[in-house]
Amino acid sequence: MSEFHALVPAAGFGARMGNELPKQYLDLAGRPMIWHALSTLCANSNIKTVFVVLAPGDEYFARYDWSHCEGKLAPLYCGGATRAESVANGLLGSGLEADDWVLVHDAARPCLTQHLLSRMIAELRNDAVGGILAVPVADTLKRADSKQRIAHTEPREGLWQAQTPQMFRAGLLAEALARCNTVTDEASAIEAMGLQPKLVGSDSSNFKVTYPQDIELAELLLKERK
Repeated sequence: MSEFHALVPAAGFGARMGNELPKQYLDLAGRPMIWHALSTLCANSNIKTVFVVLAPGDEYFARYDWSHCEGKLAPLYCGGATRAESVANGLLGSGLEADDWVLVHDAARPCLTQHLLSRMIAELRNDAVGGILAVPVADTLKRADSKQRIAHTEPREGLWQAQTPQMFRAGLLAEALARCNTVTDEASAIEAMGLQPKLVGSDSSNFKVTYPQDIELAELLLKERK
C-alpha cells in the first residue's frame, strides 16, 4: 500500500524579505517561520514522514527543538540552487517508493490548516495524476508594457492561483523534474508531461510570505487560531 509523505524545500534565502537571516528562519509568532509549516505537516495522521530539504551548509535548523514532531521529521542536507533542484534532490535522498504520495509544501506558507491538508489528501488519494491546492483568481488582472503602463486587461475566467502542498506520486514527480527542471512549481513539471493535475479548492489564508508586511498578517492569523 502506498504511503503519504511530505517534502519541504528550504534551501533558499528569500532575498525579497531584505534580511540577512534566511526567510524560513525569520521569527513568526515566537517561532521560526518554517516551524509552523513543518508542525502542521507532522501533526497530520495521514503523513508518515516529513522531509525538509536544507542547504548543505545550513547552520540554523539544528538550533531549534523539533521534539514535538515525534520522530516524523527527516532533515536532508541536499538542497540545490533552485526549488526544482532541491525537490529532485530531496526525492532522491528520501528513498521513497515510486508509488508513494509526496506532498511538496512551501516553508513560507505557515498558515496551512489541518482541514485543508486532510481534504486535499482525501480528494487526491485515488486520483490518477495528483493535484494542488489553489484558489480562483478574484482580482482583475492587468498586463503591463515595458514602461509599466497597462497594455490590456487579462480575462480571469478559469484562472486559479497555485498554492502548496502539491501532491504527486514520488516516481512520477521525479521523472517529471528530470525532464523539466526549470519550473517554479511541481505541477508545471507534471503538465509538461502532458498530464492534467487536479485543482483542489483552498482559501486565501494559505498564502506565501514573500514581503515583510506578510509577516504581520501571518502572525494575526496564527494568533487568532490559537
